[in-house]
Amino acid sequence: MKLPQPTPPAEKDQLHPRNPHRAPYDFPQLSKGTPELAAFVRPNPYGNLSIDFANPAAVKALNRALLRQFYGIEHWDIPKGYLCPPIPGRADYVHYLADLLAESNGGVLPPGEDITVLDVGVGANCIYPIIGRRAYGWHFVGSDIDGVAVRAAQQIEAANPSLAGAIEARLQPTRTRIFDGLIQAGEVFDLTMCNPPFHASAAEAAAGSQRKTTSLGTGRGPRPVLNFGGQNAELWCEGGEAAFIRRMVQESARRPGSCYWFTTLVSKKETLAGVYRALQTAGAKAVRTIEMAQGQKKSRLVAWTYLSPAQQETWRKTRWSAPR
Repeated sequence: MKLPQPTPPAEKDQLHPRNPHRAPYDFPQLSKGTPELAAFVRPNPYGNLSIDFANPAAVKALNRALLRQFYGIEHWDIPKGYLCPPIPGRADYVHYLADLLAESNGGVLPPGEDITVLDVGVGANCIYPIIGRRAYGWHFVGSDIDGVAVRAAQQIEAANPSLAGAIEARLQPTRTRIFDGLIQAGEVFDLTMCNPPFHASAAEAAAGSQRKTTSLGTGRGPRPVLNFGGQNAELWCEGGEAAFIRRMVQESARRPGSCYWFTTLVSKKETLAGVYRALQTAGAKAVRTIEMAQGQKKSRLVAWTYLSPAQQETWRKTRWSAPR
């Protein structure tokens, strides 16, 4: 299939052209499909309908409404305190990965049933597999070190017929490993994706939560409420995103033929230099950096492959069907 042409810029014109969340939230329409959202919708100081984005219950109801309206997900829930991510930004990562696949295949996106993706750190919310499956028909393996998150993701897949058989949530048995002990012998993926924990400690994560709630106008008292939630493993790891991504690169180099494009989000620009050094040391054959932005937040994804041009051509011929 050929990718659709970019749509004209809308209010959220920094989002990917195919991202369906470029327009402002239509709260009356969203509330019609998900009545529980209506209790949280009220005019903001500018007179526009909105919700209190510092209220975890309101954000959860909004996510449920967006998943129902845009992705046909009727049953979605997460355990209390687990990450409830903003969907528009998550969708951007998926759409840029589709572009990356198309660029690797002569401008034509390989058929969805031929594409298998590994989502490192799938979380209880299972957002990336939901979007990737519903937007492009991809198959997913979602890994996590948290058994509660794995079970929650499994329950989401089981509760929605449109996801049946398309998402396997898999426990990573060793908390300090990423691909080791997870990717099985002979198993291959067309893409891996990851939104790594970017804080280096629990204290740093708490400080980040306080800054976020303050910017939302709720920074009162000593205990911040993080509107999007998150368990420790979702928010921080020793060494932060820089150490996590270095480990990811090192483990990817031990299985160079198991994936066409390894990818990760990189939140901090200053992390990039270390990532590039690690990839050079690991022997990556090609590296791509794709800039992304949602409002004032800047991010980027870094993709790398160990496949030579000849190996890439063989991959395309053997794993991806002829353009349809």
